[in-house]
This record gives sequence, C-alpha cells and structure tokens, in this order.
Amino acid sequence: MNHPCRTRPRFAGFTLVELLVVIVIIGVVIGATLLSLGGRGRDSQLEQERDRVAALIEYVRERAALQTVEYGLRCEQGGFRFVMYDSRKAQWLEDPLDEALRPRTLPAGLDLALSVEDRPIVLPRPADPGKGDAVPDLTPQVMLFSSGELTRFRLTLSRSVAGRSVVLTGSPAGKLEVGPIVEQAT
Repeated sequence: MNHPCRTRPRFAGFTLVELLVVIVIIGVVIGATLLSLGGRGRDSQLEQERDRVAALIEYVRERAALQTVEYGLRCEQGGFRFVMYDSRKAQWLEDPLDEALRPRTLPAGLDLALSVEDRPIVLPRPADPGKGDAVPDLTPQVMLFSSGELTRFRLTLSRSVAGRSVVLTGSPAGKLEVGPIVEQAT
C-alpha cells in the first residue's frame, strides 16, 4: 500500500520567511508615509498653545467683568502673563489668588509676536523678580477692560522652522478672533 512514486502533498500557505518579508515591506511603507507627513501634518503643539491663549484671554475677560478690575496681557520674549491693576497701589501686579494666571512660557520652538493698534511691539525680556531689588515693570501691552472692551491687537504664534503660524486678533468692541494655522510659502 505504500507506493514509492507517490510524493508528499504540499501544504498551501506562506512560509515564515515570506510573512516576515511582507511585514518589513509594510513597515517601510508606513514609516515613509509618516515621515513625509511629518513636515506638513498637523502641528498639535501650535494648536494647543493657540487654544490655551484664547481660553485664558476669555477667562480673564470674564474675571475682569465679574470683579470690575482691569486686567492686561503682557507679552514677553518666550512667553506671556496676565496682570491686574491694583488701584490702591497704583501699579500693575500679578494676580496672587489665581494660579491659572501665572506667567506662561511658550514651548520650545514657538515664537510670539505682537502688534497693538497696527504697530509692532518689541517684546521685553521676562521680568525676573529674583534679580535686584527693583520692582519689575509689568505694564501690559493689551488691556482687557472690565467693560468687556479690548485693546486692538494682533498676536501671532509661530513655528519659524516649519513655517507655520496662527493669529489671534482682538477688536475694541471686545471680539476675539482665533485664526487657523497657516503654512507660510517658502
């Protein structure tokens, strides 16, 4: 019953080597796709920072209206802070009661530019209270009035290396507009 001419039946399917080759090819294609999208894909860090700044401005505007206190936005190299006007001391101070209004530093790679009333502002270095005994100047460039009005401003967050930017604009009537992220032509 054993026939010497008979060969063993070959099983249908793929060998382990064939499967590994296909997996490597798929990995290379996916990797190349991700790398090609990396330069032009979403910039979630820039989006997050834009949304954070807009939300903080709206929060401060509501706080100013509720407390009938004048607030301001002070932009500095590499960051920004919100300050309030203390009428008893006749000076601008950081709000000591609200941790949400602490000075903010931009993530690495992001830049800040400000123009007020269509004039570009040279941003000062951040105030360092630990340096010297002089009281740092916290005068804001943008006013957030308790009446709901704003100083007319244009705040640009950008990632120069990737050529992306986003603009937040404020109008005297109190309207805050948040623009989309745009790619700058190279």
